[in-house]
Amino acid sequence: MSEVYAVRRGLLRDRFAAAGSEAAVVSRPANVRYLAGGAPPGSVLLLGPGEDVLLRPRAPGGEPGRTRLDERLRVTVLPGSDDDPVVAAAALAAGLRAGSLAVEEHDLTVARHRAMGDAAPRLRLGDLGGTVEQLRLVKDEEEIACLRIAAEITDQALGELLESILVGRTERHLALELERRLVDHGADGPAFATSVGTGPHSGQGRHLPTDRRVEEGDFLSVGLGANYRGYRCEIGRTFVIGTSPADWQIELYDLVFAAQRAGREALLPGTAYRDVDRAARHPLDSAGHSDGLPPSTGHGVGLEIDEDPQLAPTAMGKLDACVPVTVEPGVHLPGRGGVRIDDTLVVRPEADGGPELLTITTKELLAL
Repeated sequence: MSEVYAVRRGLLRDRFAAAGSEAAVVSRPANVRYLAGGAPPGSVLLLGPGEDVLLRPRAPGGEPGRTRLDERLRVTVLPGSDDDPVVAAAALAAGLRAGSLAVEEHDLTVARHRAMGDAAPRLRLGDLGGTVEQLRLVKDEEEIACLRIAAEITDQALGELLESILVGRTERHLALELERRLVDHGADGPAFATSVGTGPHSGQGRHLPTDRRVEEGDFLSVGLGANYRGYRCEIGRTFVIGTSPADWQIELYDLVFAAQRAGREALLPGTAYRDVDRAARHPLDSAGHSDGLPPSTGHGVGLEIDEDPQLAPTAMGKLDACVPVTVEPGVHLPGRGGVRIDDTLVVRPEADGGPELLTITTKELLAL
């Protein structure tokens, strides 16, 4: 893997050099991990001039998870516990006679940016922008393998929950049990806060679980994902509890299922982000559910659970192969509940079989 990280840093170096910067500081944790193999808390990565250096504060603890830092990197632990690594990186770049330094302005506070200027007043600070995020967009097969394992863990945890007795248990209890099962099956932890919604809470995206208990006849919607070696996936499913579904539940479920299927089928290289969103959104709009729909019907996943691309009406850009995304339309009827169906997939060309579905738990409307 060391060679992979070196290649990634080389691509970034080409980008910031072409923009007129002699060095760059990467501070966003997911971006540090992408380029260095790990991101100890508070660490930043300085690229050029000279060798690449990871600077980290003196603090207890280490890098969570199973990844290890690229051994080609020089690691510098700052002497004081209050030393700011981005300020130290600016001073180091100036000491190496760099004239310009690109920084991730979107990750820095005004105070930290000002402190960098104070520490190296002759250093011209520029904006690296979302350059690393763009490099992260297309995943290599090793990254996709991590996402595939994360999805397998997630499917296992959800499948086991569906075999247990659910009536009478609280949303909060079910969410905690799902997160424990993720870890039991090999996850580093949940990819995001697990969502469990019952009855009138069902169908809401990222609903924070409450002490409401599961009742017969409820819709139960669940959203969860595993974090495996830093890579995060997402699944969402909706079920009916303890009885045959009512007519309105079947109708709503079939509608959301059709929307989700349309979005999945649109995931081909060269398709505009907005066209994927339009495919998933159209059935819901046509059925009169345009009000209250989420701003996007899917998004990229990887080292973060919500990263580019965004599948939204105004999103610019087109899909590439090997980009993992979610497709997650949903409808929530206030006071009654609703349906969300969410999968993680990898964009693949039709010659390779089309989009690769990573989360395979059934989408049949089950009565549990």
